[in-house]
Amino acid sequence: MVKRSRIIAFFLLVVLLGGMMGTTAEKIVKNIKLGLDLQGGFEILYEVKPTKEGEKITKDVLLSTVSALNKRINVLGVSEPRIDVEGNDRIRVQLAGVKDQNKAREILSTEAKLTFRDVHDNVLMDGSDLVEGGAKQTFDDKGKPSVAIQLKDANKFKEVTQKVLSMAPNNVLVIWLDFEEGVDSYAKEVGKEHPKFISAAQVNEVFNQTDVSIVGNFTVEEAKQLADLLNAGALPVELKEIYSTSVGAQFGEQALQKTIFAGIIGIALVFLFMLIFYRLPGIVAVVTLSVYIYLILLVFDWMNGVLTLPGIAALILGVGMAVDANIITYERIKDELKLGKSLMSAYRIGNRGSFGTILDANITTIIAGVVLFAYGTSSVKGFATMLIISILASFITAVYGTRLLLGLLVKSRLFDKKPHYFGVNPKDVLDIAKVTDDTDVPTKFARLDFVKRSKLFFIISGAMFAIGLVLLLTAKLNLGIDFSSGTRVDLMSEKSLTTEEVKQELKQLQLEPKDIVLSGNNNEMAIVRFLGVLDQKEISKLKSHFKEKYGVEPNVSTVSPTVGKELARNAFISVLIASIGIIIYVTVRFEMYMAIAAIVALLHDAFFIIAFFSLTRLEVDLTFIAAVLTIVGYSINDTIVTFDRIRYLMKKRKVKTVDDLKDVVNKALQQTFGRSVNTVLTVVFTVVALLLFGSEAIRNFSFALLAGLISGTYSSLFIAAQLWLIWKAKQLKKGKQKRDQLEAEPEV
Repeated sequence: MVKRSRIIAFFLLVVLLGGMMGTTAEKIVKNIKLGLDLQGGFEILYEVKPTKEGEKITKDVLLSTVSALNKRINVLGVSEPRIDVEGNDRIRVQLAGVKDQNKAREILSTEAKLTFRDVHDNVLMDGSDLVEGGAKQTFDDKGKPSVAIQLKDANKFKEVTQKVLSMAPNNVLVIWLDFEEGVDSYAKEVGKEHPKFISAAQVNEVFNQTDVSIVGNFTVEEAKQLADLLNAGALPVELKEIYSTSVGAQFGEQALQKTIFAGIIGIALVFLFMLIFYRLPGIVAVVTLSVYIYLILLVFDWMNGVLTLPGIAALILGVGMAVDANIITYERIKDELKLGKSLMSAYRIGNRGSFGTILDANITTIIAGVVLFAYGTSSVKGFATMLIISILASFITAVYGTRLLLGLLVKSRLFDKKPHYFGVNPKDVLDIAKVTDDTDVPTKFARLDFVKRSKLFFIISGAMFAIGLVLLLTAKLNLGIDFSSGTRVDLMSEKSLTTEEVKQELKQLQLEPKDIVLSGNNNEMAIVRFLGVLDQKEISKLKSHFKEKYGVEPNVSTVSPTVGKELARNAFISVLIASIGIIIYVTVRFEMYMAIAAIVALLHDAFFIIAFFSLTRLEVDLTFIAAVLTIVGYSINDTIVTFDRIRYLMKKRKVKTVDDLKDVVNKALQQTFGRSVNTVLTVVFTVVALLLFGSEAIRNFSFALLAGLISGTYSSLFIAAQLWLIWKAKQLKKGKQKRDQLEAEPEV
């Protein structure tokens, strides 16, 4: 009897979820903060150094520096800046949405140490003699912009002006900002059109007062900036820039639009695939995946998280990965329907049988995500955060959400004896009366003998390894500045660019690039790399020049040799830790041989991606490491699905000989082949969409994912299970030999 109340409950629940998401999604999206790579801005990692010999960088000094930087950022009017102390001597500053990046960099790094000196560069007064917050921008008696400051002690200023007056004809009071001992001097600068000192006033009388005016060739903006700097106070340390990345507002806006568009296409393809291939459960998958996306954005909003470009990529990729849980469950239900079970029975067995597989697959990916978060930089941390949230959200929606919604449809009894609504051809359904424990699930791939061709698969992988090794030894990797150090500049123009044109423009700035690579549909973008690390002045000139030339502020990233080595070391450590974590987990949940086989498959995939990048000469950067670790997590998913089926068949059958073992592995691969292809297809849809329509900034990341997905599916089906079979067969033979020996020994 059909229970219509269940159908009504299903539709009411869907309408309720749709209404809730429809009315609140826009507000949630608006609340989410965008990272600097999506709205423009920059990130700088400073090494903190003492200003005087013998001084130590303590925790208090670092906190004092953070406080001083905060005051300066307030001057810039940047909302919600982020300043973090890292280690014992580093401070990372992230400013998203800052309009004038050159000014911001200058204000942050300027020590703002004001000194009053004579013409012989002797210090007469310094910033400690100023009243805190007493500087302001004013105008002098001739209407020129000036800076009014307040001194603490009128008598001290009287003594200073008296001393300078007595030095006639050199009775000049020189005011400096950040005077460098042994480098700067009044004698060097006095004849220059734009001297480094900010003022050099002749003293013709003694002043006994606290109000002093600094007069120079200021614009109103320059005078205001100086007053703000003096009020913010001098930095107690010297800041050395060792890593930086800046993104122009136009780059960020374009990246956001492109990636969202790519996401819509990728997700739409996944939805369409699920509807066509799984039909009624596909409708449930579309609903739960929609809730999944909403849930991720909601949690991210609650966390007050910052959404980055890799973060959006992780969200889009997460949709493809989230649907895996649906596919694992639906395929188990389809298997039971093919064995002639009733819909209710198939639903219960399918849910129960798929839960452990989904749990194992998700935990291994979380291990990779946690390692990424622990060892990655800010953008990679953003990717890792979104990846972890995605996995947790997918587990809730794909497991519990699917069970709730699909359960209502199944328990309505409306679809009993209608297997086609679940993507099962009625012709493939066996007679339940003829089904035994040894009956295999009907599959289209029953004719494929995977074990028979295992040597061929090993030869193919061996050949790929040899070719890859030769490529790495000869061509090596095209390392980006993240690992090789240097400077990278991304230029964008409304018209097509040429290498010669970019070279000529750089020549005007007296800059010699290592290489120039054109990209974009019409070569409207150029990636320029320099061997050395450009300093702040060079970056400022470069940004101003190309913004004026092309109307778009370029992106500039710099990495010092020290940081480059650290990033390379951390990348190696992260892959190693993720691999060890997965070995331990798979060993505990399955067995040691399966864990080792899984790791060999993972190393196979990682090596394939590396060799692919060596062949194509694509740039290896931090997002490449994120892609490798994502594939490490994803590839193990597929391997676990296969191993889970092997374990299931081993329990059902008595395995006594190597032939029995081969049959189990072969049946397991035949039964999971369709599932493996379907799960990888859904992720490929999202990755290809990112590759074709996404931002240039994550193009290499998408390439790495695509190569890894293909390799991961291959290794899960043709390497991991086959290796396990070889090792398990040896174990079985040894066990048989021992039993034979015991049986052959005479009884005493």
